[in-house]
Formats: sequence, structure tokens, C-alpha cells
Amino acid sequence: MLVKNAENRGQLEFVSLEEMVPQDHLLRKIEEAIDFKKIYEFVEDLYCEDNGRPSIDPVVLFKIVLIQHIYAIPSLRRTLEEVSMNLAYRWFIGYPLNKAVPHFSTVSYNFKHRFNHATVEYIFRWILKAAAEEGYLDTEAIFVDGTHIKASANLKKQAKKSVPKQAKRYAKELFEEINRDREAHEKKPFSDDSEKKAPEEKETVVSTTDPESGVFHKGEHKKCFAYEAHTACDKHNFVLGVQVTPGNVHDSVAFDPLYDELCKNYPEHKTVVADSAYKTPWICKRIFESGRVLSTSYTRPRTKEKGHPWWAYVYDEYYDDVICPEYRALHYSTTNRDGYREYKSRPYLCKDCPTRTMCTENAKCEKTVLRHIWQEYVEQAEEVRHMGQYRELYRQRKEKIERVFADAKEKHGMRYTQYRGLAQVTNWVKLKFAAMNLKKLATWKWKARHPGPDGGKRTKLQEESPCISLLFPFSFLFLCKKNCCGLIATTGFSTV
Repeated sequence: MLVKNAENRGQLEFVSLEEMVPQDHLLRKIEEAIDFKKIYEFVEDLYCEDNGRPSIDPVVLFKIVLIQHIYAIPSLRRTLEEVSMNLAYRWFIGYPLNKAVPHFSTVSYNFKHRFNHATVEYIFRWILKAAAEEGYLDTEAIFVDGTHIKASANLKKQAKKSVPKQAKRYAKELFEEINRDREAHEKKPFSDDSEKKAPEEKETVVSTTDPESGVFHKGEHKKCFAYEAHTACDKHNFVLGVQVTPGNVHDSVAFDPLYDELCKNYPEHKTVVADSAYKTPWICKRIFESGRVLSTSYTRPRTKEKGHPWWAYVYDEYYDDVICPEYRALHYSTTNRDGYREYKSRPYLCKDCPTRTMCTENAKCEKTVLRHIWQEYVEQAEEVRHMGQYRELYRQRKEKIERVFADAKEKHGMRYTQYRGLAQVTNWVKLKFAAMNLKKLATWKWKARHPGPDGGKRTKLQEESPCISLLFPFSFLFLCKKNCCGLIATTGFSTV
């Protein structure tokens, strides 16, 4: 029977938003997981109590931004359009159908001028504190890495600019260590004339659209202006901290402020898991001296092509010499300003060496081997790498921090940003990670309160055969072989 739907677009109905939103909706889980009234305490100092125009509820503003990041809506303009039409979104912010939602420019203005970095940091820490109170955080091991975010800047709009080189944070400590090492080897210490000299400059490419971004080019990636989010997470993929830098800043350079934040908020952590970009003498020294362990990967040594392998040069700690593959000693020469001890061979011995071409092509027939004054900490990290406990932790890195980046980009729209400036991008990234943490917290709390028929756990059959539904005809026959001989005969299959 043909049925034609009557157009009842002008019909008046009494509806309840509470009844229209499903009980297991994600926004319901979020509303139950956390008390949003806490936001009033964070923003109380930003509003005047007795004068001025009535403000939009700050909880509403934060909820709108959370909706944007949870559902990967690209802009606030589009977010407010979705909120005005979506019943679940209206229920979440507490706006009935006959009430106009705030204009997108109002929300944007508040997050650019009113809610500063401190407010966003409060929100980020507040959600993490709620997760810690529920016992969901496991900070014994912390996973660290960085991911690039494409900036809102055209690569064609660029200019070359000379900028001063950024001084290393540990420069003073390294300089003092170098002088102590030189004095121990009866060498004259270096004079500290850094204040007298003009700061060194380097020429770099700067975007005229967003000058605070940096050029990023790696592997098969297309060259572009980008930012980099240096991130740390725990074993349960909760984001614990993030530092945003221009895209041309190396991971090891941005590690110090991130690690300071981690040591301040989570001093109980015992292991830092990171890739080879973080295996520098300074980072190894800082982590091991603090009583913690750095679990990292193998770094392929950069040696001379068709030359002796790196392990053929053995350091003799007792005599402070380096033994070459031909069992000749390379003696200490000096300690340079970069913190490397130089060990040099005797030219008259190397001149008639049968493997000299595999060792050096120096005109003086002199081989130089460099060893950093903090190399012992790097060797300590290399020893840790072979221990089963830390090897397993590093194997989990792709399941932890890399999983966080994958979810952020594929599910939450962090592949590129429409914001410009380091401050705005930092707030944008922290709000996005805060939304991800809140989503995980809400989902876990809801599952704990509403367990499934099996208590929220997979059955034994599901664990042993996770893909049984995909291969049902065959799997069913093999699992039930004893009781389905007739079915086997009917289908034409035979067993041996």
C-alpha cells in the first residue's frame, strides 16, 4: 500500500529536550562526569559583580568550545550553527528551542581577550585532577613526543629574516662543567665573554601571515608553516602536559619546559619514555640525576662510509684514552667549547697503518674521536634499553602517545589550525586535549556506573576469537564440529 507522508512543518508540538536526548549520549556522560559549576571559581575575577552589561554564562561558553573540540567542528561559526539546530547540543548548554544561541563572535572574543592562558590551564588541570581522584591516572611511566600542526599561513607569503640564536638553557651549567674538566686535564679554562660579544644570528624563513610559526619539512611531508605540540601522556592515554612551539624547534630543545611542568605536577613518575630525538647528553643527564630512568630507542651511529664501525673505537676510562681498531691509543688533546673531549692519534703511527683509509683521510694522518663530557649518561640510557622492563615500556609507546596524536588528528580535528599566534594556538591545543581527557573520563565513569551484561568485559570466546563474526560459516563449523555433521554434509564441506 502506497503511503504519502503529510507535510506537517507548521504543526505546533510540546517537546522536552530532556526526553529527546538518549540516555547513553556522550554529552550526558560528560554532564554526569564532572561538575561544571567549578568553572565559576576560575573566572570569578574576570567579571564585575555590580556594573556592566549582563554577561553570557561562562559555563555556556566553555561548553560550546568543548562541543567544537569533541566533535571536530572546524570553526566557532560552524559550531554555533550546529548548536542552534542540534537538540543534544542545546540540552548540553541548557538553551531551549525558543532561545537564540550566542553569536560566534562573542564566544571568539571571550577566548581571545577574557579567558587568558591561566584560565585555560585551570580548566586543563581541573579535568586531570578529576581523573586522578577517580584513580584513572597512572603516572609511573610518562610517554613524551611531539606532533606538528599545520599553521594558517601560506607558504608563498614568506620573507628571510635574521634572528638571534636561542641560547641553550643548560649553557651556563655546561660552561662550568667544561672549565672543571679542562682544569682537571691541566688546561687553561675558557673565559666567559658571552656578555661582551653580540648575540649570534641566523637567517631563517618567516611567514608574513603568521610570523610565530616555523617551517616544517620532513620526509615525504609537504613543506609548510606549522606549530609543534610537545606532549606527555600516561599509560592510560590521558594527556598530562603540552608545550607548543614553532614547527622548526627540535624536540630536545622543547623538552625542558615540558619536563619542568611534569616534575611540578607529577613528581612521583619514575620513567620517561621517548624516542631517539630526546637521547641527548643533557636530557639523559637531567633525567638520570633526578633518580629517574629514560627509556629510549636505538640510535644508528653516523660513521664514515666503508670505514670502521663505531664500536671498534673503545674508550679506556682508567687511562682516559680511546683504543683504535689497530690497538693504538688516541690520547686526550683538549675539551672544546661544545663540551666534547678530543682524542687524537699520533700521525707517525697512523702514517703506515694498513687500515688508515678506513679510519681517516686527514692530510696530517691524524684521527680525532669526540666524546662528550656527559657521555656516561647516554651510555647509561643505552644500557637501560636492553632491560626487559624498559624495552616493554618503549614497545608501548606507539600504543600510548602515538595513539593520542592519531585520535587528536583523525577524531578531533588537530591536523591543522585556523588560529594564528603562539598564544592562541597554545590555548586551542590545550582545550582540545582537555576535551579528549574529559571524553575519556566521562566514558570510563559511565561504564563503571552502567556495566554491560558481562560486567563491561569481553567474554572468553571473544578474547580467543575476536573476528569470529567475520568468518562465521567456517568458524562455526570448526567450533561445533562434533555436533554438526549433518550440516557439514549439507554444505559440502568435509573434515579429516
